[in-house]
Amino acid sequence: MVSRESCSAALPFALVSRRLCSFVFVAGLLLALAVPAWPLDTSPADIARTPERFDGKVVTLTGKVTNLQTRVSQKGNPYFTFDLSDGAQAVRVFSYGPPPCPAGATATIEGRFQRVKRVGRYTFYNEIDATTVACR
Repeated sequence: MVSRESCSAALPFALVSRRLCSFVFVAGLLLALAVPAWPLDTSPADIARTPERFDGKVVTLTGKVTNLQTRVSQKGNPYFTFDLSDGAQAVRVFSYGPPPCPAGATATIEGRFQRVKRVGRYTFYNEIDATTVACR
């Protein structure tokens, strides 16, 4: 990334202006922030073993759907939760809408893992907010 100080050193003096350096700096910063984070391919056992490593990260994992529960929020929004198990460990998954997979099915999910998530007066631990849930 180009800093304001290095901008002046990198370009000939005749071409350098404060606005140009500022523009290059801001454009570089915005580009760095706009690059999407690639999901970490992992397993429920890996997350259970070292949850601090995955906290706040987007993850992709596959396992068996267990403890499936469907609910409707106080605002009328349907959602579901389930445990995704790899046989050794399980991790809790949350997503909005109807569940695309029945209990017992193998599913691949992608979402953000959070060790602690507070929603209103509720606190959830070691849960993935899934953006994608696909049955296999």
